[in-house]
Amino acid sequence: MGLNSTKYDKPKVENLSLHHHMINYVSRGLYIRNLVSKQRRRLLIAGYDLDMSYITDRILAMSFPAERMRAMYRNPLWQVKSVLDLRHYEHYKIYNLCIEENYDPTNFHGRVESYPFDDNHVPSLEMIKTFCRSVDSWLSSDPKNIAVIHCMAGKGRTGLMVCAYLVYCNMSAEEALQLYAERRTTNNEGVSIPSQRRYVRYWESVLSFPRGTGTGPPDVNLPKKCSRELRRIRLYDTVNIDRIFFVVSELQEVPGQVYQPPVEVYRSCCRKIKKGYQRPTSPRYYISFVEDDEDGEKLELVEPHVVVQMDTESPVIYQKSCLDHYFDKPLQVTGDVRVIFYEKMIGGRLFYCCFNTAFIRNSLLQLTVWELDKVGKKGRSICGPSFCLELLFGPANNTKHSFTAPPNGVNFIDDSF
Repeated sequence: MGLNSTKYDKPKVENLSLHHHMINYVSRGLYIRNLVSKQRRRLLIAGYDLDMSYITDRILAMSFPAERMRAMYRNPLWQVKSVLDLRHYEHYKIYNLCIEENYDPTNFHGRVESYPFDDNHVPSLEMIKTFCRSVDSWLSSDPKNIAVIHCMAGKGRTGLMVCAYLVYCNMSAEEALQLYAERRTTNNEGVSIPSQRRYVRYWESVLSFPRGTGTGPPDVNLPKKCSRELRRIRLYDTVNIDRIFFVVSELQEVPGQVYQPPVEVYRSCCRKIKKGYQRPTSPRYYISFVEDDEDGEKLELVEPHVVVQMDTESPVIYQKSCLDHYFDKPLQVTGDVRVIFYEKMIGGRLFYCCFNTAFIRNSLLQLTVWELDKVGKKGRSICGPSFCLELLFGPANNTKHSFTAPPNGVNFIDDSF
């Protein structure tokens, strides 16, 4: 992994340009950086006060190393470089997770890798895999090497990827999330976005460690791409609102590009359920899961799996206000999916969620208000005490809208209302 670097003298504080001195003066006088960093831990070193924290002896999390005016409220790049060169001379590599901002890698002697994904959102599992293997290779190449990981604020995206690597090192997801929270924040709230925490747990579930060795990287068993038919979106116990708009997006792979942009696949709105309303064509379908053997061959389904559906069609749903959208033509979604809910079609975001279709179990994904992302004041105002978001899916990898009769012994699931 070694990168050739030219020998150089360690930077001196007195050689800073007048521009840098001016920004230092303004920032110190107004405590701008401290206000922006909020509850993130800071590091006082070599006369600098930087938004960075050692999560372990070899993993350093920080906010964006900024230049020009942005340096007034983020880590000034020249200060970050000075500290890293002072403490880890020629033994650090930086991992940039930002999609919204960049800098010249030569500022850090070319030792920069980018794994960009959207702020407050999640990357693909494939990106997490590539990232963890890169960090592990770099740290393994020299015991003095450290990995410096940052996004813009150095909290959510950074925390997700730091925790993913800790899990890659045989730490449980909960242990990793807790360690990051303690080392990175003063209020013990590290990775606070539920979808980002969900993806750390996804990542944990696809790793398997060789028994008896105690060392070495784990086997990464990423799930095969799984297509699901999204049939219904329902919001239980909503208040003070008659309809909620939503947009469904998928992360799309772009050849030759690390970043996977979200691509909109559907938009509409959820409206109130009318008491006594029955769809003239009420689809009925069955769910069965067929396991793979070690060679990837389909095993014969000896005994069908019976899926137990919650009683979502009970008249009790009419006792509270529920908003609903039924897909007349099921929406096929695959891989990493994002559903964002809005008060208005343009603006007024209420909350959102991210998930991977390979991890949907029993065709039902239910999320409470605490499991949704970025639920602000307006979002909470429309959620009653029993609020729940429910996404109902059809069979896995079903390419046709088939509602044929099931084999004997497999129960129907009635999707009527």
